[in-house]
Amino acid sequence: MDRRHRLTSSRDFQRVRSAGKSYAHPLVVLVACRNDLDRSRFAVRAGRRLGGAVQRNRARRRLRACLRQLAPVIAPGWDLMLLARDSTASTEWARLNEAVVQLCRRAGLLEPTE
Repeated sequence: MDRRHRLTSSRDFQRVRSAGKSYAHPLVVLVACRNDLDRSRFAVRAGRRLGGAVQRNRARRRLRACLRQLAPVIAPGWDLMLLARDSTASTEWARLNEAVVQLCRRAGLLEPTE
């Protein structure tokens, strides 16, 4: 993912967590907050309670892959944070991808297709 489409500063992370609206699914949590930019920015988090570094990195890689597929159809002007849950790294790819799509739909982030 291009660097300008990433959330990088801790101030942005804090703003998204405090001012954003969260949408939960058993596999992943989405936190969405408006920004004043012409593009959407993304972040993926995986805490230590997920397991060792291998499990956390695998969960992050899988969530980034989901976002890479969805990025072209996500409406501009949003900061999004995906938070991995315990079964993110081990669930099958189709279920995880569908969970992320479902959360984006519930948040109203997907642009209408023609």
